[in-house]
Amino acid sequence: MEEKRFVYADNAATTPVAAEVLNKMMPYLTGEYGNPSASFYGLGQRAKRAIEEARGNVAQVLNASPKEIFFTGSGTEADNMALRWFMHSETARGRKKLLTTTIEHHAILHTAKALEKEGFSVVYLPVDNYGTLDLNALENAIDEDTALVSVMTANNEVGTIQPVEKIGKICHEKGVYFHTDAVQAFGHIKLDVKAMNIDLLSLSGHKINATKGVGAIYIRSGLALEPLITGGGQEKNRRSGTENVPAIVGLGEAARLKGLNMERESAYVTSLSKSLQEKILKTIPQTVLTGHPENRLPGNSSFAIAAIEGETMVMDLDLNGICAATGSACSTASLDPSHVLLAIGLSHETAHGSLRITLDTQNTPEDVDYIAERLAEIVKRRRAMSPVWKEQ
Repeated sequence: MEEKRFVYADNAATTPVAAEVLNKMMPYLTGEYGNPSASFYGLGQRAKRAIEEARGNVAQVLNASPKEIFFTGSGTEADNMALRWFMHSETARGRKKLLTTTIEHHAILHTAKALEKEGFSVVYLPVDNYGTLDLNALENAIDEDTALVSVMTANNEVGTIQPVEKIGKICHEKGVYFHTDAVQAFGHIKLDVKAMNIDLLSLSGHKINATKGVGAIYIRSGLALEPLITGGGQEKNRRSGTENVPAIVGLGEAARLKGLNMERESAYVTSLSKSLQEKILKTIPQTVLTGHPENRLPGNSSFAIAAIEGETMVMDLDLNGICAATGSACSTASLDPSHVLLAIGLSHETAHGSLRITLDTQNTPEDVDYIAERLAEIVKRRRAMSPVWKEQ
């Protein structure tokens, strides 16, 4: 048996902080501790310039203007800002309907439920068996009361990438605004807010080798939105509170590096994932790949494995030094089946056997071999003890 090793394969949940990012942050954790609002002396001015450099780096990856980028404490906050700001704003022009999908992250779904309690109407659009939004259903659902459409760029569980440009085009032709949760996609696939007809976009730092606790929102120029957090008027009065300078600097550097290396890194990680998928589907019977087979995020491999619980696989993999996930990375406290897997048509029983393995640039072909071999051993051993498998 191959010696136990450590393999981190849950990069959709979070990523390690890159050395270059940490090096960029360090001065602002030590000597450069100025408050960017203290602009009458050099220490504060340098902090402010560092934030503006980071803002420019994020904007460049999105083909946006730096003045359209606002920093937040997380992707979840950015999602909340997009939905709550917009639906309560003058830009909504009194319209009360929000359209979204059944497979969104809980940052969107829970915010949508809260808006329903406030008197807004929400339509949850279905997706097909791959997790792709039906564009005809979207067109038919938009009416004169629709203010905003919110559809994630790519799903955090099954990795399916949505036809964002087409969605944005439909929205603009119908006279409604379009928000996309790009937390999983930013830095991993090419995004262009102008070409894709995007009005609002959410992103997060810890998915691209920056730190946790920092995110950003793109707000297209001209949108009149009231601040969600009031106070000192930071971030051009869009998000008050003293800025987390080190984290913002880290996000900016991570975005810059992703912009430079995205094509090469995506090709490498995609090759690893395809190899992993081939090995697992070949060696583990009654296993299916969930999500779109081709149009999916680089690095994302998600499976439904019959007659075995996802939690069991994750724990057994951990005993072998492998970090993986079952269901949504942000809802692991729940034992209910993943809402995403149910929405794409899997039964409760099948959804309970979900396993998500997400690779990134730190992973190697040797990691792929190790994961596939150990997972096959785990499934074989657990199925031998399973009365459900014996019945099948």
